[in-house]
Amino acid sequence: MDEIKVIKIGGNVVDNPLLLEQFIHDFSTIDGPKVLVHGGGVMASQMQRQLGQQPVMIDGRRVTDTDTLKVVTMVYAGWCSKSIVALLQKHGCNAVGLCGSDADLIRATRRPPVSKTSPEDGSAVTIDYGYVGDVDPGMINAGFLHSLINAGITPVICAITHDGKGNLLNTNADTIASAIAVSLAKDQQPAGQDGSDGPGCEVSLIYCFEKNGVLYDKDDDSSVIPEITPGYYRLLKHEGRVAAGMIPKLDNAFSALENGVRQVVIKHSGNLCNGTGTVLTIRES
Repeated sequence: MDEIKVIKIGGNVVDNPLLLEQFIHDFSTIDGPKVLVHGGGVMASQMQRQLGQQPVMIDGRRVTDTDTLKVVTMVYAGWCSKSIVALLQKHGCNAVGLCGSDADLIRATRRPPVSKTSPEDGSAVTIDYGYVGDVDPGMINAGFLHSLINAGITPVICAITHDGKGNLLNTNADTIASAIAVSLAKDQQPAGQDGSDGPGCEVSLIYCFEKNGVLYDKDDDSSVIPEITPGYYRLLKHEGRVAAGMIPKLDNAFSALENGVRQVVIKHSGNLCNGTGTVLTIRES
């Protein structure tokens, strides 16, 4: 099988009709097998406010109580998913929209409360993220994804998972994209003529959002960092040059590289088909 491209599109693009239309057009022109993972956080936050809820984000993660879970499920697995699939069909890319509970695709574990140090006074605080799920790549139904891909159908996956106990969970879409890429890379292909397991797939992971890449200066869109290694990433965090939602994105990128994914690139959604952006590597120079 050709290399599988796992491509994640962020909520700021999903919420922008012009950016989304261009991205879907470009995505549809990519030859070979591909998987699309999408967010929708901007739209979910807007919907929460319209319903009188106040979105709560901690380190780029959404605190998810029961009412919030209903909103994100409606937005991610409903409007966003089906709108994206409709656009893909328009551009000749046969696709199916899925959430984690469909075909037992992504089973997650509810995150337990965690202790953190308050930045205000240094005291210990306990944070309960609510119905937030953490994903293990080993709990992803990679075989089902392969069956869709082999049938010429592009999986479109949103950020709603399940725990196998009847509960839906909200999971960071960057995390889902990383876990899917790792799962596909490690999944054993059908046995060869000698009866042995085939090799895992070669997989690349591309994070697309509204910036040109990881920026050295968040206020300067031209300050794209061309390459980031683990050591440089630690320095960027120490200097405060990456924060909030970029931290889980980069954490997931390096986790994917350490677990068999060939390449990770972070780039603007409008540059999907060119060589721009920030390349992540685990090889220190």
